[in-house]
Amino acid sequence: QVQLVESGGGLAQPGGSLRLSCAASGVAFENLAIAWFRQAPGKEREGPLCIKASDGGTYYADSVKGRFTISRDNAKNTVYLQLTNLKPEDTADYYCAVRLSTEPVIVVQDFGADGFDYWGQGTQVTVSS
Repeated sequence: QVQLVESGGGLAQPGGSLRLSCAASGVAFENLAIAWFRQAPGKEREGPLCIKASDGGTYYADSVKGRFTISRDNAKNTVYLQLTNLKPEDTADYYCAVRLSTEPVIVVQDFGADGFDYWGQGTQVTVSS
């Protein structure tokens, strides 16, 4: 059974940083594409914000490009999302999701949420002074 567990959310000030983690189990981690999505209060889910494909290819949405960094540690079955220069509009629940594929990122980036097979429970990020 595939499980994804996010952690690392919390309260940050505008301009601050956080690092989110997503630990995966029950799946061959190296054969996954992993993405982060978010959902702000009262809004629809947004994403993918960023993707790390199994070949190492990376995608960032314009809304987070230059501020967020996705990385993966296959040995630890974990993907990370480094959030920097946080803004109040980054306040949301952040979710990691996996797609069971070895497709290159240029293919995966065109999938919306429905293209991902498993989801974590989310971790809350609040950006406020």
